[in-house]
Amino acid sequence: MRAMILAAGLGTRLKPFTDHHPKALALVNGKSLLQRNVEYLMSYGISEIIVNVHHFADQIVNTIHHNNGWGATITISDETDEVLETGGGLLRAAHYFENEERWLVMNADILTDLNLQKMIEADKAYAQKAEGDLVATLAVTDRNSSRNLIFNQSGTLCGWKNNTTGEEKWALPLRDPNTAVPKAFSGIQIVHAAFLQEVQLRGKFSLIDAYLQLAQHYAIHYYDHSDGILLDVGKPESLTKAATIFK
Repeated sequence: MRAMILAAGLGTRLKPFTDHHPKALALVNGKSLLQRNVEYLMSYGISEIIVNVHHFADQIVNTIHHNNGWGATITISDETDEVLETGGGLLRAAHYFENEERWLVMNADILTDLNLQKMIEADKAYAQKAEGDLVATLAVTDRNSSRNLIFNQSGTLCGWKNNTTGEEKWALPLRDPNTAVPKAFSGIQIVHAAFLQEVQLRGKFSLIDAYLQLAQHYAIHYYDHSDGILLDVGKPESLTKAATIFK
């Protein structure tokens, strides 16, 4: 299995560090977020990785080259002309997954102990039940979040809600709102080849918007890892917290 690490974001929440550096190179106990996630993927046998770059792209490229990819084979997806968000970034890198049935995509600023092997096994089981209609399996938890993905009782993606503004987006209607299963997205997903074949969005767009579009006709399931560790290292204080957890 190949993987993509999304590292092109501006990282505005991590200022002042990101005034001069990309967030993927923020350090936790001497290791950058990027290095930690490359090593995390490699611990599950995933050594072919593509990394998209935009904000201080040269720093990421130079760091990867200087460290020989930390043992992984790393390809760069160049977005220096325009940051494309998560969905557009994946489309820009589509050539890398041309011969792949499924692959993993994760945010560079996520640190976790999620068992990828168990998630991959769950994804394969979902795919078998969906008989070819599975587009993605999304890692989620039950943590408090300003935004939730909404699934039905069968675990199928139906919508999205901003808990702060009340904004909602729906792919499938829920007959009974009481059956809604809200989950917080972890920024980790297994994406299937059908995504690239069927997604209609182009240019700059988020993966969430693409999933909501595709969920009208295809299956998108979740994998819950609420029993584990997940840390969004998006703010300076979260770097401090990460240093107490990830040695």
